[in-house]
Amino acid sequence: MCPKPPQSLYNQLVPDNLTRRDAGKSLLTGLAATSALSAATRRPLGFQLYTVRRLIPDHARETLQRVAQIGYREIETSRGDNAVVLPLCKEFGLHAVSTHVDTPLVTGNWAPWKESFPQGAPAGLTWQKAVDDAAAAGFQYVVVAYLMPAERGSLDIFRRYADQFNKAGESVRKAGMQFCYHHHAFEFGPKDGSRPIDVFLERLDPKLVKFEMDVFWVSVAGQDPMALLKQWKGRVALMHLKDKAPGLKTHYAEELSPNAFREVGLGVIDFKQILAAAPEAGVQHYFVEQDEVAEDPVESLRASYRTLEALKF
Repeated sequence: MCPKPPQSLYNQLVPDNLTRRDAGKSLLTGLAATSALSAATRRPLGFQLYTVRRLIPDHARETLQRVAQIGYREIETSRGDNAVVLPLCKEFGLHAVSTHVDTPLVTGNWAPWKESFPQGAPAGLTWQKAVDDAAAAGFQYVVVAYLMPAERGSLDIFRRYADQFNKAGESVRKAGMQFCYHHHAFEFGPKDGSRPIDVFLERLDPKLVKFEMDVFWVSVAGQDPMALLKQWKGRVALMHLKDKAPGLKTHYAEELSPNAFREVGLGVIDFKQILAAAPEAGVQHYFVEQDEVAEDPVESLRASYRTLEALKF
């Protein structure tokens, strides 16, 4: 059973019966009225490129410039976008800290990814090349972010993934970076008397593989982010920040309504407590991410940024 969520910043500042769009406007007004916002957050705040993925093909320059003007100083990219994005990051003062890489480069299983890679592994692309490219670009973290539903089998399969991730972590460490695994909710679902996340906690080498904690998916899976930060102390290097709509039931799959995703402060997750506890747990970098947004994804990032400023992040 999930604990009753604490009153959020949204509940404190936004009246009932507003649309999501109007609620966002009301939240920003409330923040301006209740807090003298500083010009920059206390810690460098990042964003995940996935939030603006639909804008990158045709509007990469404009998009990154707008996000940088909000105040974001760090970015987590995707390997396939780096050729376009990294030169713009330098131009607009965005520090490319972390990059998500293609899971099959580690597992060798391209079949579940045929929609993205219809021909299988791209010519000349290997795991080692991806690691070398990331090191040359100055990344500090290399992240595997997803396992397709077709890849999720028995606990033995997850044990095999853990071994593969440990091996990948060795090569990343040799290149002077840290390897991480980004979870969703499915890892917390019961399977064969245990859970995939328990397999990972037991089998992953904490020095070679850290976690990228996504507080939204933790909460969707019925878990308490604060409790996991204590349990996973020293094993969480990166954190994704996005809020959750009220009333969501525990769910272990990714098929959620777009309205389930909320900007930081427009949902029920207690970010004030989480952000206060995260440094002690070992979290190094924070990335705002929205899987789905109601309107302009850049304005979504702006709303989250303003909330985090008000929380004195």
